[in-house]
Amino acid sequence: MSKIKKFDFAGIERQARELRINMTESEKLIWNELRGRKLSGYKFLRQHVILYKGNLKRYNYFIADFFCFEKKAVLELDGPIHDKTDEYDEFRDSELEEIGIHVLRIRNEELENTEKVLNKIRQFLDQII
Repeated sequence: MSKIKKFDFAGIERQARELRINMTESEKLIWNELRGRKLSGYKFLRQHVILYKGNLKRYNYFIADFFCFEKKAVLELDGPIHDKTDEYDEFRDSELEEIGIHVLRIRNEELENTEKVLNKIRQFLDQII
């Protein structure tokens, strides 16, 4: 009798933990503004695992840069690598929207004006019902 291999959530959590430890400079900058409910009182999690369409053996998942459970919103910071991943990013965004999660993408270049980005995030969150 073969042993059924169960979904390895612990492995995915290890991956997310590694991403939290090795944040990019852009992620560090935004995290400093989001952590501790600094932005309009909203709680954000960083490098948060989102599971979708799965069962005990297999789940699909994304690791969101920042996630606000209260608003079911994801903030994604797009560095230079995202210039080559447009198709995947669109797929990912549509999958998240299908399960009721709103996505805001912020390009790293926008972070030159942190206050403008924070206002953009506030407006995005405020428009979510």
